Amino acid sequence: MILAFDIGGSRIRAGLWDGHVLERLGEAETPARSLDAFAAVVGGYAAGRTLKGLALSVPGVVDPETGTGKVANIPCIDGLALGPELAERLGLPVLVLNDADCFALAEARRGAGRGHRNVFGIILGTGVGGGLVIDGRLVTGAGGHAGEWGHGPVVCEPWALPCGCGQVGCLDTIGGARGMERLHLARTGESLHTREIVGRWRDGEPAASATMELWRDLVSGPLAMVVNTVGATAVPVGGGLSNDAALIGWLDQAVRDRVLRRPEGALVVPAVCGADAGILGAAQAGEQAWGG
Repeated sequence: MILAFDIGGSRIRAGLWDGHVLERLGEAETPARSLDAFAAVVGGYAAGRTLKGLALSVPGVVDPETGTGKVANIPCIDGLALGPELAERLGLPVLVLNDADCFALAEARRGAGRGHRNVFGIILGTGVGGGLVIDGRLVTGAGGHAGEWGHGPVVCEPWALPCGCGQVGCLDTIGGARGMERLHLARTGESLHTREIVGRWRDGEPAASATMELWRDLVSGPLAMVVNTVGATAVPVGGGLSNDAALIGWLDQAVRDRVLRRPEGALVVPAVCGADAGILGAAQAGEQAWGG
């Protein structure tokens, strides 16, 4: 059995994976500022169980060589090699992975990418993220940054905005929900929530429609380039924007028009694993690491 966790900034969700079925074990508040309390919560779920190990999905980048993670919204584990730390405390193997990577692996093995050799799972939420799975195995890359298509100066003026990573023109600044709002504000001077922009687009309102056309153009080009580069035949989408199937279908049309090998069916599709994706992906990564 593998004990898996989806670690969020406010809640920790736990599940037990036997290789076939996920048993949900509930959730607890994330002790964001106390490592001792964090370890106690995780260890509490492990107590009294016979386990191969623990696998954690965390909202940050984890360097696969050092195990060190950058998890800004959970200060007690930020900059820490969390896997070795918990392994020493709990006496069990511990694997720690980026949440977008876990999402991609879950969708590749159990979700919308099942049966596909190369899967690029993307997150269109507050920002832009992603994970790459080739031949059923997660690709982490140098520094743990493989799949991070949201960063790099690909957006040209006048839509190039400063990014938190230090560059200017990253897709992360305009591709997610907050990015769509920034685009609309830059174009019109009007500050609207993503829901309002999408709703007005559906109603045919010209200003919102122009923003949405621009958003699709700026997102679909880089995504098509990634698809060409990695040979993905399935691109499951998670995050808040994925909840709008019509919007994702509209984006899919633009991406399929821009890739070299144009599939007959949908390429960019809503994810299907839902809230379990983090736990499932972490558990399956543990399965690959420890056998099973």
